[in-house]
Amino acid sequence: LAHWAGSLIFVLAALLIPKLLADVRVSDLGLVATVTGAAIAARAVILFGLLPVLSRLGLSPVIERPFRATILWGGLRGAVTLALALSVTESFFIPAEIKRQVGILATGFTLFTLIAQGATLKMVIRGLGLDRLSPIDTALSNQVIAVALQNVREDMAEAATRYDLSHDIVRAEAKAFGERLEGSVKQAEEGAEILDRDRITLGLLALAGRERELILEGFREKIVSAELVERMLSDADRIIERTRARGRIEYLVAARRALGYGPGYRFAVFLQTRLRISFLVARYTADRFEILLTQRLNLRDLHGFIDAKIRRIHGRRVADLLHDLLERREEETAKALEGLQLQFPGYAEQLERRFIRRTVLRLEEREYDGIFADGLVGPELYGTLSQQIEKTETQVTRRPKLDLAVQKADLIREFPLFARIELRQRRKLARALITRFAVPDEILQQKGDTPKTVYFIASGAVEVETAGHITRLGQGEMFGQLTLLTGRTSRTLVTAITHCTLLGLSEVRFLRLLERSDPLRKEVLESAAKRGMKLARSLPEVAQRPSWFALFRKVNAAPVGATPPLADATPAISPEPVADVAPVTDAEPAKDTPDQASASS
Repeated sequence: LAHWAGSLIFVLAALLIPKLLADVRVSDLGLVATVTGAAIAARAVILFGLLPVLSRLGLSPVIERPFRATILWGGLRGAVTLALALSVTESFFIPAEIKRQVGILATGFTLFTLIAQGATLKMVIRGLGLDRLSPIDTALSNQVIAVALQNVREDMAEAATRYDLSHDIVRAEAKAFGERLEGSVKQAEEGAEILDRDRITLGLLALAGRERELILEGFREKIVSAELVERMLSDADRIIERTRARGRIEYLVAARRALGYGPGYRFAVFLQTRLRISFLVARYTADRFEILLTQRLNLRDLHGFIDAKIRRIHGRRVADLLHDLLERREEETAKALEGLQLQFPGYAEQLERRFIRRTVLRLEEREYDGIFADGLVGPELYGTLSQQIEKTETQVTRRPKLDLAVQKADLIREFPLFARIELRQRRKLARALITRFAVPDEILQQKGDTPKTVYFIASGAVEVETAGHITRLGQGEMFGQLTLLTGRTSRTLVTAITHCTLLGLSEVRFLRLLERSDPLRKEVLESAAKRGMKLARSLPEVAQRPSWFALFRKVNAAPVGATPPLADATPAISPEPVADVAPVTDAEPAKDTPDQASASS
């Protein structure tokens, strides 16, 4: 379409413009020269004035002066300029003199760019030395040729053995090829030395280019959806541009930017948290799931590309460094993906199943294509098999729906810790809980704080760091309970990994709930045991005492080695009736024995 549209414009120009040029005046030549000079001057201002400023601000890659001069002289004009001129000359509302001037100026300017600039552009490129490779590219070219010829020699020897060629002919050809290979290796060794810094940059550019190819291959194989391929290609192109400009530091910066949350996602989160409009953030989250999953697979494939291609050209040291940089990207991608999997475990499982099914379909389709190409099946059977694949693909490729609606009552019911609480008491608990939304990298608990709230993770994932040990918590887990019970200052740093929905419970209400909920009490004791905290009594005995958490706090607040007597423990719970959370009524409470009654009194 573009070819025929451009051709049609020139046909129309050939029909209409000659009549405008019938009365060309000498003054018109001066106007054409003025327009041409103004256009070149405007391009010069952009290329030599604005572009360096953008490069210093990091908004544009650095372009050397010879290339900018070539761009300046290479600003050719053609179909678009003539089309605009024709639209003016055919208007009924423009005076005839203006039509004539516009037609002459547009045609003269176009002819100058095509004839004068177009015919001399090759000379400008040669004069600036842009038709010759740089010293680095020359040295790299020699090494690439040497490596390629070594691979060719190995393949040639294998082919000669396979086809049982004449020994004398193979030996003569191998000798001639060996001389050429020896000359290439000698030329590569005598060439300019390439710095490791430049080798790393070249290797990273090759990696980024291969990553872009993997994205396109995934799109052709229908593993990457059409909605996301443009975004992923844009991220890959940004990595290539920044790496070419500033090396490996910008490579990692651009890669982290691709993992980040853009302004669109932040706006979607604002709509969800403020207006309870969640469809937009659900779509962004689903897209992020698919992108991270595909990127993790692509990064793993790039390790093989380093060993098979880059190592033979740039050496072991550069290849090992590229492996390290790639592993760093893998860790960051895995961390982001793990956060989403902890946040939406069911949805992550559905996406992985969808990915596997789509991969199986592609492999099945490839098998059918190979069988048909070998002539083992006819076109009718092949068409039937292809239709079955398409019908199955329509069902498999549909992305599952992600529901982000926040309903505290439903979330509480899904918590295993609250499973035994009656419906009426869960509703009271839902009213007591405070909903808090957290963004990625937000610090939820600092070291040295004294928290007064326990948080239950309704959705999302957090990272807990204690004495250098990192633990990640997901949906259905809690944090802050041990610090609250011990009464100590926090030695734990809690950071949100993903967007989180947290349900907070104040200290007083948490302690009351702790007295009434056996599963919650057991969970707290087990988490304390994992953290190495002291317990005042064994688990069965502690579970029977109304003020067991007071002992827990008393013992853990005491100096190491000092165990306070049982009589010193003061109740930490209000004796007034509990209104927000009632006791579990699944079983008839057992009556106290005389010994237990005496102990309670």
